[in-house]
Amino acid sequence: MKSLLIAVKDAKTHLKDRKAILMMILMPILLTVILGSALKGMMGGGSMPETILGVYTPEANAMTASIVQTLGDDALVITVEQAKSEKQLMEWIEDREVHIGLLLPDGWGIDAKERAVILPVSGQETGAAIIRQLIETYAQMSHAITNSTISIMTEAAVLSSKDRTAIQSELAASLEKVVNEQRNYVNEPPEEESVSSMQYYAAAMAAMFLLFNAMAGGKSFHQERRSETLSRLLMTPTTVHSVLAGKFIGTILFAWIQFLIFMVATRFLLNVDWGSSIMQILFITFFYIFSVAGLAMVVAAFTSNEKMADVVGTMGVQVLALLGGSMLPLSLFPEIMRKMAMATPNSWALTSFTSIMTGTPWSTLWLPAMVLFGIGVTSIFISSLRLRRRIA
Repeated sequence: MKSLLIAVKDAKTHLKDRKAILMMILMPILLTVILGSALKGMMGGGSMPETILGVYTPEANAMTASIVQTLGDDALVITVEQAKSEKQLMEWIEDREVHIGLLLPDGWGIDAKERAVILPVSGQETGAAIIRQLIETYAQMSHAITNSTISIMTEAAVLSSKDRTAIQSELAASLEKVVNEQRNYVNEPPEEESVSSMQYYAAAMAAMFLLFNAMAGGKSFHQERRSETLSRLLMTPTTVHSVLAGKFIGTILFAWIQFLIFMVATRFLLNVDWGSSIMQILFITFFYIFSVAGLAMVVAAFTSNEKMADVVGTMGVQVLALLGGSMLPLSLFPEIMRKMAMATPNSWALTSFTSIMTGTPWSTLWLPAMVLFGIGVTSIFISSLRLRRRIA
């Protein structure tokens, strides 16, 4: 009972501290918005930007009509807008109503001297290079088919009328078969579910800022000693065990409040999907907060004052956040750093959160839960031995 009263008192103290509220609750939400939006293109949730292509051709022929139809295919992220005149096309480019302009002159694709002109808007040079490659590949293929057909028919001209008719029919049937046949020349990789950048950084910021409770818990212990609240408390029938348990539970209580506010805020303000199983999220969060509370006791046990706890706690959080993937996705790290990340509690929590977001069975969560529980138990055991001697 006394431990619970100490825990509630510590949680209330944290909640009354405006700096703590700003640091532990508002800051992770803000960083989630910034990092999730800034790195959207690196992760799931981003998409290839659509390119608007303005096209003008004075007199359409089979080749120009075919290439325009090909560029406007639904499989490409290109919107084709047909200009009525070259002047209109230039106005579109000048006003940035299109990203790239394409001018197809009379006879393009038939007369080898006529060249298409590609006019990209500033900043769209990469898209222009891709469209140039598409047009050149298409033209080369068309010319290859045309020249091959002419050569075959020239050779067939010396044959009898019956043989020429048979060759023509067979050639037409072969070409039609090639054109209409749908074939895949590249194997697509198996489709894997992935989280969006906003989902990833919501999980990453939750894992990182919950770690700050280790620093806050350590500082709280030293504040009690400095103000002599701890010594007065021990003059009462309260035991050392009750004091330590109260500090431990207080860290857990405030961490839960912090996480629940953060999860609700990101869900309804940022539309972050935390997955279909809220119970799985709460399950992993319980063990993660347990390990963080254990680390808070370690900070308290191996620092001598508030300032030292602040420095050690801040540096520790930054190192763990960097190694654990809270700053940059673990997939960008070399293999050796990914192995090192397995020693950090926030890495286990972050990986579990993102797995839950994509839908994972309960069986995959037992290992991270046991690792986090082990970190917490080990931290409690080591720190309690030292703290008992210091308090006594």
